[in-house]
Amino acid sequence: MTAPAWLTVLTTTDSEAKAHALAQSAVEARLAACAQISAPITSVYRWQNAIDTTEEWQVLFKTAAERYDELEEHIEREHDYETPEIIALPVIRGSARYLGWVTAETAPPAAL
Repeated sequence: MTAPAWLTVLTTTDSEAKAHALAQSAVEARLAACAQISAPITSVYRWQNAIDTTEEWQVLFKTAAERYDELEEHIEREHDYETPEIIALPVIRGSARYLGWVTAETAPPAAL
């Protein structure tokens, strides 16, 4: 099985403004072709030996797999959570035009 060429990477944060900042900065840096913000969502999780419930905003980044490491570093640097959720889901299939656009929009600066 070959590795996927594209990924959807997701994270969550505790405010709409923070979600927009993460989305904007990743797209500006060409680490994601686009970012979609869903909100609000309710997260229930265990943290520091307690169950917590929090309203959060989910950000889905569309990117080329070759940019994942840089996108992960970017999210970790820009995020204010101690341990932000960063999960990459493979894109198995998609429109050739759309995936071509994702590839072009996330091309490393040296490739432009």
